[in-house]
Amino acid sequence: MSLPKTLAEDVARNLVMVARLIDEDPEEAYGYSRIALRLASRVAAVREAAGFAAYATQRYTEALAEFRAARRMTGSVELWPVMADCERGLGRPERAMAMAGEPEVQKLDKAGKVEMRLVAAGARRDMGQLDAAIVTLQSPELASSSVQPWTARLRYAYADALLEAGREDEAREWFGKALEADKDGSTDASDRLAELDGVEFVDALDDEEADVADEAAPRDEDGPADGSGQA
Repeated sequence: MSLPKTLAEDVARNLVMVARLIDEDPEEAYGYSRIALRLASRVAAVREAAGFAAYATQRYTEALAEFRAARRMTGSVELWPVMADCERGLGRPERAMAMAGEPEVQKLDKAGKVEMRLVAAGARRDMGQLDAAIVTLQSPELASSSVQPWTARLRYAYADALLEAGREDEAREWFGKALEADKDGSTDASDRLAELDGVEFVDALDDEEADVADEAAPRDEDGPADGSGQA
């Protein structure tokens, strides 16, 4: 709303493309975010979108700078968890842990606090503190039977930490709980369960292509199926 109408429309188109592409083609989304940034760098929503596009392409230094800029413009703390995760991406888990203890965390909504817990647990694992990571994830949100948008990811992270700690039976239980809550397939909990159960998946399409190729290969009645005619 702070931009002239034509410019605002151009910026909006680029932001729409960022949102559409960020999951399936993050590099292309990043390109659109750079265009929006050149057009309207003083708009907080543009800086935030540029931050997420950089984050999705693992440009963590750039992402952190954009998130900080957006935060200065808005005064909001909602980006705090992803900013902490950028610190992890930059190989600074101790900074992420320090951010988990800052007053800003108390200002986050429920979803933000869960996200911060996930980041803190990841930072603990980065530092080799596996038991502490498991404890960090143990929370009322994890124990709750209510399914929220964050439930599947929280249960999955807990299962993954348990598995790394060698607690396979518990891990299998929590991967199962993660799968129950994962209505949109945001995790690969089903694959992890199958792996624990020793199930191997075969690509049926590959098998069909192999059969077609095998049938198409010339054969000699008395020789091998390579067309050489030599026994």
